[in-house]
Amino acid sequence: METTQRYSRKRQAIYDALMRSPEHPSAETIYQTLKPDYPDLSLGTVYRNLKSMVASGDVICVSNVAGKDRFDAHVTPHAHLICRVCGGVQDLELTEELKLQCRTLAERSGMAIDPSSLRFTGLCPMCKDREGPDPNI
Repeated sequence: METTQRYSRKRQAIYDALMRSPEHPSAETIYQTLKPDYPDLSLGTVYRNLKSMVASGDVICVSNVAGKDRFDAHVTPHAHLICRVCGGVQDLELTEELKLQCRTLAERSGMAIDPSSLRFTGLCPMCKDREGPDPNI
């Protein structure tokens, strides 16, 4: 049975904060951002609303980035680049070549691949400059 979410100012504020953020914030980051304007906001409210938004498909959860779930309001199919040093998350639009590779992997494995859960880890430009080039590439 599908339930309809009733409108809530806090829910809308959580979604708006996520839409404005370029960094794929954690629930804690969203909470800290909104707390000054919503003094009665609880971290539990942020978590419950994010969980509901993920379930409804309005938000994507980028799981376990540096030990925390991070959230993305960009829900069209895309992958994520995750820095293994600073934990930064960037969107990666799917090229035709990457889409073809996903289809090939799906055919070989028999598994349906969710492009929004594709994750690539490495070093962001800032961390790469500090640590030097990756010897594995």
